[in-house]
Formats: sequence, structure tokens, C-alpha cells
Amino acid sequence: MENNKQEIIVTDIKMPFMSMVVFMVKFAIASIPAFIILSIIFAILGAVFGGIFHGMNRY
Repeated sequence: MENNKQEIIVTDIKMPFMSMVVFMVKFAIASIPAFIILSIIFAILGAVFGGIFHGMNRY
């Protein structure tokens, strides 16, 4: 079986301006919960590692 690959290069996307604005607003709104979840994860990791390294300083 031959492995024929076709490479494609996209040079332009024609999209109306208002559609692009709506897409970008939806993308920004969708990124808010992701930012909150990542903030919680990093806060938990920071607390864990902060506690570990703070405890190492006592001895």
C-alpha cells in the first residue's frame, strides 16, 4: 500500500469582519472558565510546594 500524502498550504481565509468579531468574543468568553480552572490548579500546586519547601527550611 502506497503512502500518498498531499500537503496543503492555506494562504487566505475569507471571512466577514463581523463573523470574525463574534468568533473572537466567543473565544474570549470560553477562555474565562479555563483561566479559572488553571488558576485553581496552580494555587493548589503552589500551596503544596510552598508547604514542602517551607517545612524543609526548619531543619
